Order: sequence, then structure tokens, then C-alpha cells
Amino acid sequence: MSVNTAANFCIRSKFLLRPRQFTVLNVRNLVSKKSGALLPKPRTVSFGLIRVAVAVVPGLFIGAGISKTMANFLEENDLFVPSDDDDEDD
Repeated sequence: MSVNTAANFCIRSKFLLRPRQFTVLNVRNLVSKKSGALLPKPRTVSFGLIRVAVAVVPGLFIGAGISKTMANFLEENDLFVPSDDDDEDD
């Protein structure tokens, strides 16, 4: 490894290990106008739980359908057939 390559590696590793500076965009420092009037409330995100449900529920149904299809495929081709003895709790 040449000296130039070693120097480039050291420069890159220092760049990668340097702490990142993040910009926070949702900060509101002003609460009143110059005239003394209060500013209106900031806009809030509504229906957060509904948005999560709309994203999660279809994923669960699609995943369940894929797993059901794969289980049927494995059983039809005799690759994995659950035995009846596994269901008993004697």
C-alpha cells in the first residue's frame, strides 16, 4: 500500500468518524408578532394512528397470504408435512 493510498484512507476515516450536524426544521422560536399579537398555532399532523393502520394492515394481509401459499406449496410437494403427533399435548 502506497503512502498516498494510506493518506487517503486516513482522511476518509476521519471524515466518517466526524460527528454529523443535523438541522431541526420543526422548531418555532417566535410566539408573537412585533405588534404583540400571538401567532396562530402551528399545523399539526392529524390522523396519525389511521395512517399507521393503513400502512400496517395491508402488509399483514399480504404477508399472511404469501405464507399460506408457501405452506400449501410445501405440503403439496411433500417437502414439509406436519405430523398429527405434534398437535397432541399428552
